Amino acid sequence: MRLLVIILFALPVAAQQYLTGNIEYIRGFRSTVLSNSRDIIIYLPPDYYRSNAQYPVFYMHDGQNLFDGNTSFIRGQEWRVDETAEQLISGGEIEPIIIVGVYNAGSQRIYEYTPTVDETFQAGGGGDLYGKFLVEELKPYIDSKYRTLKAAEHTALGGSSLGGLITIYLGLKYPQVFGKLAVMSPSVWWNSRYILGYVNSSAKVNCKIWEDVGTSEGSDFTTKQMVKLDARKLRDALIKKGWELGKDLVYFEAKRAQHNEAAWAARMPEVLKYLFPKK
Repeated sequence: MRLLVIILFALPVAAQQYLTGNIEYIRGFRSTVLSNSRDIIIYLPPDYYRSNAQYPVFYMHDGQNLFDGNTSFIRGQEWRVDETAEQLISGGEIEPIIIVGVYNAGSQRIYEYTPTVDETFQAGGGGDLYGKFLVEELKPYIDSKYRTLKAAEHTALGGSSLGGLITIYLGLKYPQVFGKLAVMSPSVWWNSRYILGYVNSSAKVNCKIWEDVGTSEGSDFTTKQMVKLDARKLRDALIKKGWELGKDLVYFEAKRAQHNEAAWAARMPEVLKYLFPKK
């Protein structure tokens, strides 16, 4: 039996400056599938404690980078997802949502966020197990502890870089679980662009997809590769399978945006408005 403890506490003054709204933690969530543990950070909408409503859920990778500059990859640089969600919900621009930030597993991040082994790096390939963890362990727990709308049409998955790669992979693998995807700056290059073949061999599923890339991600050479050879080819593969631009697919190239938290933070308002529009 997995023993979990939800910890609610007042953060030290130094940490409070980064957190906005109703934030809860699940410390040391144990995965039997992956044989490891990680923290989960959860944003609840402004009226959560005052209502009996059920809410859509947005599961996001790299949870330590989303809300708190004290835990982000580069200290002080976070996605500001809590501030953005709070502002959009309060302004009536999106429906109230729960956001579940799944911390990455540190040295195991590459393994968990990739669907195959890349022989060049001699790494990766744990994406199926990570997906099983999300679908069979984490989501059932979140659904049991919070007032969630459980159907795929109300459940999103999202991330950037390798997090974007594993998002499109798991979204196509589990369309009965995730009906909305945020594929941001995806690492299409992984394992000789394996994901393009995977999309080509997959069936069209009922899923809304946001895909984006910054036009200044990397050096001159890698920028051209990420935009022209990677992001646009993934977009084209999705269109070929039946997704329609402006309907169930958005593709966005952010001018002069780099591959970092600040760039992804800047795009979050539009991501949330597309995935969770006010009904």
